[in-house]
Amino acid sequence: MHDYLERAYGPQHWWPAETTFEVILGAYLTQNTSWKAVEVSLANLRNAEALTIEGIRDTSVERLQDLVRPSGFHTRKAPALKAFVTMLDAEFDGSLERLAAGQTAAIRNRLLALPGVGPETADAILLYALNHPVPVADEYLGRIATRHKLIFPEPAKNRSGYESLVQLTRKAFCHDPIEIQAKMFNDFHALTVAVGKAHCGKTPSCEGCPLADDLQYVQKAMKHH
Repeated sequence: MHDYLERAYGPQHWWPAETTFEVILGAYLTQNTSWKAVEVSLANLRNAEALTIEGIRDTSVERLQDLVRPSGFHTRKAPALKAFVTMLDAEFDGSLERLAAGQTAAIRNRLLALPGVGPETADAILLYALNHPVPVADEYLGRIATRHKLIFPEPAKNRSGYESLVQLTRKAFCHDPIEIQAKMFNDFHALTVAVGKAHCGKTPSCEGCPLADDLQYVQKAMKHH
């Protein structure tokens, strides 16, 4: 699937951001909203000179809520951003490099303990901001895996369903050298988002999909079975 999608869409150059911290902000803000809405919030933060660790630290929660309002859930997301910076200051001397230097599992557990951070957000931060080789799963991957009969039954919107998708992806790339796994996970997640937006919404639109041949093969196999 990765190879089909890569041939169809080419390099995705994810995550769309200018700095590591901007990746983290985007990972928080993109929860339950569109990337277009996130871009408005990021522009607000940039204009307010709050698109940095120092900027978030020095901006009041009330002001931050106004700036990220376009992303929705602003009363939750603004305090969550403040909590991340507070943790970074208290435990890592305000340094993303020190945070990134830790063991993957330990960083993930610490992120999951923060308000407003679920598995997908934690893994997106680990992969795209801190360059740790962890898969990222989302609703698009869940649809693709279910429709192509890679997972039974359909993964629920809970942690066990998420983890099953992560493990599926990890196994798919387990034979790649560890030094390129982060790049492979990066590319694959970005590509599944691309095909998800174009073809694998709540109602599938399979015509012209790079994975259509695989789906037809699966359907024929299921009939014969």
